[in-house]
Amino acid sequence: MPQEDVTELLQEWNRGHREALDRLMPIVTAELRKVARAHLRRERNDHTLQPTALVNEAYLKMVNWDRVNWRDRAHFFAVAARVMRRILVDHARARHAAKRGGCRVVPLSDFAEPAATRDVDLVALDEALHELAGLDERQARLVELRFFAGLTIDETAEVLKVGAATVSRDWTTARAWLFRRLRTQ
Repeated sequence: MPQEDVTELLQEWNRGHREALDRLMPIVTAELRKVARAHLRRERNDHTLQPTALVNEAYLKMVNWDRVNWRDRAHFFAVAARVMRRILVDHARARHAAKRGGCRVVPLSDFAEPAATRDVDLVALDEALHELAGLDERQARLVELRFFAGLTIDETAEVLKVGAATVSRDWTTARAWLFRRLRTQ
């Protein structure tokens, strides 16, 4: 189904047509699983969540939100990625609290040049993103959209309502800031 159809179904859902959600979910489930797999690839090998379970948890959190005005496909996937990130961070915090040293790691190379190999834990990344949001909210959102949702430069530009060149420039700046911030931990 083309992106426009997903947007149309989201807008129908906005207007209160629950059946639009029933038609939408089979269409977006495969892509949500792809986002979930990308999240889980950055997790520890023995993680208890599988992509389908992560998608289901995110769905259960999002399905009853009636105050969200779904603008389009990119907005939906950006929100879904944020929800998945929160679920994973909550799991990391719970595991870390239950077992010292249980933090999940994320390859720092996802932010820096491919030569960087040091890993950071997901809780530290979440804290760094909160700190970045205090400095530059748009750059923090951009990291969520690019890193967690896997949106392209153009899709990210559409969600943030800025040009692709601005996204590219901010992406470079945000990755460099995160690399420095996480390297010092």
